[in-house]
Amino acid sequence: MAWWENDPVYQAVAQAFVDGDPEENAGGPLDVRAVVASISREAKDAFAYDDVPWGRFPCGPETRDDVANLRSAEADAVYRAVRGVNGQLANSAWSVAALATPFLLRVAADPRGHCRAYALELAAGVAQWTPGPGQCTRDELLRITDDGLRYEPSGYFGTWGIEAARDAIAADADLVLDLLDDPDPEVRAAAAYAGVIASGRIEDIRGALHSRLRVEADPTARAGLVLAIAQLACEHAGPASEAWAHALWSDPEMPPAVRVSAALGWLCLTDAPVPDALRVVLDACATDETGRLMTSLPWMRAVDYDGIAALRLCLRGLLRPESLEPQWDDPWGSPPALP
Repeated sequence: MAWWENDPVYQAVAQAFVDGDPEENAGGPLDVRAVVASISREAKDAFAYDDVPWGRFPCGPETRDDVANLRSAEADAVYRAVRGVNGQLANSAWSVAALATPFLLRVAADPRGHCRAYALELAAGVAQWTPGPGQCTRDELLRITDDGLRYEPSGYFGTWGIEAARDAIAADADLVLDLLDDPDPEVRAAAAYAGVIASGRIEDIRGALHSRLRVEADPTARAGLVLAIAQLACEHAGPASEAWAHALWSDPEMPPAVRVSAALGWLCLTDAPVPDALRVVLDACATDETGRLMTSLPWMRAVDYDGIAALRLCLRGLLRPESLEPQWDDPWGSPPALP
């Protein structure tokens, strides 16, 4: 008999979600959406992680220990803690990652903290669908979620974890939007990445992104803001989004990374044929230098872990999606060679 068959947490999850109907547990003690929503702002601001019922969820105690170390004075300890939560997410434990989300946001908001951009990116990553190198198509590159039902290895209904994380970011939207003005450009870009994941406050977030873009001086952060605005428009259509993106990529006064990001956004916002003018812009602006400038953006790392090949992968998928086929069968093997 496997160890988990005698674990009361796993038994409760199996009874509720494997043997039963998840909807019968909606709003109850095993609904992570309700649990996250019940954490008071005072508890979140005080970093009162022990107020959270971690023990109800698989891998909860381990995640609680990582959250406890998020405010360590030692950068290495914080990095290991964020990596620990990231590991749970990599193992499809969306529920406990969602429980950690309010605390990750507060790590990012603390100017004395460590790994602030990483914490923000991870908070968004609980809900952010990762396209991967073989899915950089116009329908998929800037998609926020895949709308499919998710189950964790334990049998827990992981879709609720994704929804809980989006709700948590919406509840703390003011905190995230304040970080758009942070002194660190990586934090600003990560704040844009996190803001578009929120389940609410959409128009406030859209307005804040546009306002920040008008004053942003850092070229990488500017490119990230453009991607964030386009992604938000893909999820929640905004007024004249396609025209806005078109105006950016066709403007020769704009920096190359902004024009490239706007081109990527435009391609995802419309199914219109790719105009020759856009191809000319990409030939001129999507250089290796631009690719290197964009490597640190969360959207690029979602395509390629270190971001180095991300822009080329994106362009191949957006402009020549047929070149993405066939996909490689071995997930541990090497991907197809780039053109």
